[in-house]
Amino acid sequence: MHDQTSRDGIAENALPDRNAAPDPWWETQSAPPRSPSAEEPITARPPASPITVGKPAQHRIKRAPIKTALHMVGLLMILFSATMLPPMAVAWWYDGYGVVMPFAQALATMLGLGLLCWLPVCRFKVDLRNRDGFIVVVAFWFLLSLLGALPFMLSDNPHMPLVDAVFETASGLTTTGATILSGLDTMPRAIVYYRAQLNFLGGMGIVVLAVALLPMLGVGGMQLYKAETPGPMKDEKLTPRITETAKNLWYIYVGLNVLCTLSFWWGGMNFFDALCHSFATLALGGFSTHDASIGYFQSPAIELIAGFFSLAAAVNFALYFMAWRARSLKAVFRDAEFRFCMVVMGGIIVIACAYLYFSGKFPLWESVYHGFFQTASVITDNGLGTIGYPADWPVFVPLLLLLGSFFGGCVGSTCGGIKAIRFLLLYKQSVREARLLIRPSAQIAVKLGNHPIPDRVMQAVWGFYYLYIFSYCFFSLALAATGVDLVTAFGSVAGCLNNMGIGLGETASNFAPLNDTATWLLTLSMLVGRLEVFPLLLIFLPDFWK
Repeated sequence: MHDQTSRDGIAENALPDRNAAPDPWWETQSAPPRSPSAEEPITARPPASPITVGKPAQHRIKRAPIKTALHMVGLLMILFSATMLPPMAVAWWYDGYGVVMPFAQALATMLGLGLLCWLPVCRFKVDLRNRDGFIVVVAFWFLLSLLGALPFMLSDNPHMPLVDAVFETASGLTTTGATILSGLDTMPRAIVYYRAQLNFLGGMGIVVLAVALLPMLGVGGMQLYKAETPGPMKDEKLTPRITETAKNLWYIYVGLNVLCTLSFWWGGMNFFDALCHSFATLALGGFSTHDASIGYFQSPAIELIAGFFSLAAAVNFALYFMAWRARSLKAVFRDAEFRFCMVVMGGIIVIACAYLYFSGKFPLWESVYHGFFQTASVITDNGLGTIGYPADWPVFVPLLLLLGSFFGGCVGSTCGGIKAIRFLLLYKQSVREARLLIRPSAQIAVKLGNHPIPDRVMQAVWGFYYLYIFSYCFFSLALAATGVDLVTAFGSVAGCLNNMGIGLGETASNFAPLNDTATWLLTLSMLVGRLEVFPLLLIFLPDFWK
């Protein structure tokens, strides 16, 4: 049975009941029930006989979920194939015909597979359920990580094997920023741009973008939105229509990218570098156009700009929308999660800057701007780096920032990690338990602002926290089992699971030294972190398929 709290108004805006038995598959495309008359109680309706149902109808109903998945995945692949056009234009402008062809071949492959999935079921009326949304999102992310690797595999420079190409693509789409490539300064501009574009698309979520476009094709998107967006309160919307919500998020996202590009350009970058680094910064993706990352420019202004926009990208984009609609920033500063997030980040930035100065690593001004940028970059899970980080910095600072990367930023932002609201709720729950030890009979509610948080949401937060830490331990031990040393194993998994992109030990600057098994494991960990565990876990539960 469903928990009683899942039927009241507060919890309906919280989470779907994960403990409840999922809707059976046969309800997905079944005909609408006949409305009973006033004299005919519902309980008096006799069950349908086997003759009424019939074998053909039963057969059709069982195939509905597969048709839904094929229809949706096919459409999404067709849409994604169009993203090969901008790299082709960049290759034509900067690099020549030889670099255009790998992207053209990738476009043809994606478009062909998308049509192959969609055409057989194009007349099928899609009625997405929550279960279908999870299947489509998980399948699409895995397929995209494979198909998006084609340009890396088909290019002459770089010419990457499958495992490395999939790792690089997944790292870009999940906005992790961990890379296997080197020699970026001499690499074709189209490849460098393509990496930045992967960050841009993955930042706000490819599926959220698709939700804004799917109504043009007659397909609703609420279930995809809920499966794709991070955070414990997935049903909250900016507008009554989920399509408008997705569009508004993307308008804000693109607008901030324009501001960031102009700021980098003003700070001294050329336009190409400014555009690519704005994609990486607002998506908190971490892919740079140079091997030395932001440290290549050796510019305090650029580091301060990157640090500021990293913090801006870690704020819930819904707050920007409300501030724009109200023409006031009060909605931003009244938000409990925002205030908590800024206090935590501000404290870690001060500690890092102070340690860099008092340890003698940098003079005062350099300690300030290096510490501010690098702390903002790592905690928000951006992953752009400055000079010598982390190998040449005092070990305390990289360790502090690595642990800080689990914090992430606000829900509804482009950051990774566990998210500030979960830490805030866990803190409030801990205080509540301490107070109950003093007054066992007291009725103490966990509140966010002035709103009590339902127990169902708290249970989901505790469940997510457990699964996240369990995933971290599992991947770390699995990496160590492949022969990787412990510092590299734990640092690399933290960098990939948190979608932060900077490891420790052998992966401090590049993930190329890892063996193939370790690379596959880290690729999976990036997807687990990006989808926040639960969508992947659901497809392995037997009840999900009943």
